[in-house]
Amino acid sequence: MSEPAQSDRTHPVDETLPPLKMFTSGLQHVAAMYAGVVAPPMVVGPAVGLTPKETAFLVAASLFTAGIATLLQTLGFWRIGARLPFVNGVSFAGVTPMVAIGKDRGHDGIAVIFGAIIVASLLGFVLAPYFCKLVRFFPPVVTGTVITLIGVSLLPVAFNWSQGGNATADDYGSTTNIIMAAVTLVIVLALRKLLRGFLQQIAILLGLIAGTLIAIPVGITDFGAIKDADVVGFPTPFHFGAPQFEIAAIVSMCIVMLVCMTESTADMLALGKIVDRPADERTIEGGLRADTLGSAVSPLFNGFMCSAFAQNIGLVAMTKVRSRFVVATGGGILIVLGLVPVAASVIALVPLPVLGGAGIVLFGSVAASGIQTLATAALEKGENALIVAAAVGIGLIPIAAPDFYHAFPKDLLVVLDSGISTGCVVAIVLNLAFNHLGRKPDEEEDAETVTEELANAAPVNVH
Repeated sequence: MSEPAQSDRTHPVDETLPPLKMFTSGLQHVAAMYAGVVAPPMVVGPAVGLTPKETAFLVAASLFTAGIATLLQTLGFWRIGARLPFVNGVSFAGVTPMVAIGKDRGHDGIAVIFGAIIVASLLGFVLAPYFCKLVRFFPPVVTGTVITLIGVSLLPVAFNWSQGGNATADDYGSTTNIIMAAVTLVIVLALRKLLRGFLQQIAILLGLIAGTLIAIPVGITDFGAIKDADVVGFPTPFHFGAPQFEIAAIVSMCIVMLVCMTESTADMLALGKIVDRPADERTIEGGLRADTLGSAVSPLFNGFMCSAFAQNIGLVAMTKVRSRFVVATGGGILIVLGLVPVAASVIALVPLPVLGGAGIVLFGSVAASGIQTLATAALEKGENALIVAAAVGIGLIPIAAPDFYHAFPKDLLVVLDSGISTGCVVAIVLNLAFNHLGRKPDEEEDAETVTEELANAAPVNVH
């Protein structure tokens, strides 16, 4: 009798939590992603010539559209949405080409950016059913490599936050900033060790609150955002004018879209492993459709291209809260923040050094999940170890040597400057070369069977 009861039990991904737990856990996801959402509009706005008030409008719009995209991803409808605890927000991959497209062009520059995003997103939506079929080329040797690169690629973001976030600031890298990051890191680790149950699950949020409170007397908490924020605001559709369409801009954003779809596919595979609901073709297709539909709708409300936020995968891995409805609650909070700028400014009170200290744990958790996946990849078989070595080595180039590709055309930098994308492509190509091409059908089938058996024998489970 126990077996049927077990099979009828709701999967943790589909569970709903009590309202307080739902809200606080969702708020924790928002706190973890907030800086990543607001950073692109804060870079693009001034670059295209917008005023500080117009840039603030872009920030609010980005929060609002990130909330819409997250709801599409977590709740979904029809065959849209991965229906996993998957957070979507403004993709940083598009910042460089967007700045190049709109630099010093003001409202016209923003209109051209929005037009290019709409076309690229609609193209991505059409390609989603075909792109998802690439999942068969993501065995553990590939997914483990990519998940590890996701975590390692995010760690420099945490280090940058820990130093203050703004390399031109006088206090960038100061002992005060780094000590605050270290204090927050210690608080998060201590809370994870000492607390139990739900309080342990929201240790990141409690650590961010404690770090922010400590930062007030230290003098690195900025209250200016609250003073200048409007109480209520709505991202008026096409605030900067109707979208404009230029071929060069569209081509650039189409490349960005392919990069985002590649990274989202890898992120869904990683998250599927972590929550014990492996992402199959249909899940990835739905996730990519949610990504691209959210990105297509985003410019309507003055937002940019949306894609997966890998840092929140680390939060799911660490907290063990796998409910997609928690992340949907976070999406609702993002929408409210976009409509109530003064509320968004409260989240912005968290100093970047404090966020950086917590980020080290979050992003490190993603890398640890990748290493666990690689443990199932039979690295002693064939050339699997060589595949990992080459893919990780090439994927680390943008991190270890940021100017390595400086002589290459700017359009190529959209791909080359993403260690996740380059590492993913290298891992897929080498896996095909060493494990598929030249094999007899029965040998290939045997190899796939061995890989599948290994994966089933030692499933990745960070819980």
